[in-house]
Amino acid sequence: MTILKEKQLEDIRILQEECERSEFTLKLNWETLRSRNGVHQNDFFHYVGSNLVGFLGLYDFGNKIEMCGMVHPEFRRQGIFTNMMEEAIGSAMKRENKLIILNSPAQSPSGKGFLAQVPCQLAFSEYQMKWAQMELGEYEDVVIRPSRRNDEETEILLDIHCFHFTEKEARDYYQRILYEDTLKTMMIEKDGRAVGKIRVDHSGGEAWIYGFSILPEYQGRGLGRKVLKKLVAEQSQLGYDIFLEVEATNDHALKLYESCGFKTIQRQDYYRYEGLK
Repeated sequence: MTILKEKQLEDIRILQEECERSEFTLKLNWETLRSRNGVHQNDFFHYVGSNLVGFLGLYDFGNKIEMCGMVHPEFRRQGIFTNMMEEAIGSAMKRENKLIILNSPAQSPSGKGFLAQVPCQLAFSEYQMKWAQMELGEYEDVVIRPSRRNDEETEILLDIHCFHFTEKEARDYYQRILYEDTLKTMMIEKDGRAVGKIRVDHSGGEAWIYGFSILPEYQGRGLGRKVLKKLVAEQSQLGYDIFLEVEATNDHALKLYESCGFKTIQRQDYYRYEGLK
């Protein structure tokens, strides 16, 4: 079982700060890093003396593995990332039927330069958005409650219908996120039935919204907008800065979030790795 030590997590945090001085944000999925519990090797380190100068992480999401990493600016162009990536690809290939997706901030020149030399194609972009203060209202009749263990089958069904997981992938993912201490799953109810879910991760005074999904037969009725407004109002009252992520290909979702006061602050580009053909 792979579990990161506190010293490793602190080293990753320090390196991330050094790499983000150029006005971009790396998506390292901290909620997953803090609760690693997989049987595969997912984290790759390069130390010079006692200093971490390179890190790469793998993240399983359904039928794909996302890969994101970094190298200290003073140690780039020395083959460090290439070596870590070769190890990571080897680990990823041991898993069944997985697409490998490489993630890089759109504003990172070094990331774009490296990916230009890798056999990959742009698959989609994802926008990070931050909520700006605005009047919300019209959400009082929405019911959102913490997930319970008897919600397991509903959560699995939502991942299958809304995120195109296979049943096995959905069940594996459900078991994995049970160990993510900072990530809370909230269930959305309609007429006494759980029909959707939304997840919130709290870290460093920020609330990040993930995995927003509603069963297809309950979509298009305005329920999603009310849910989002209510959750944002609750998190704002608790004093959190509120963020979320949305794929650029989903124009409807993007407009929904904008109508609730969210503004784009960063973009992450995702590339399909094609070196396994």
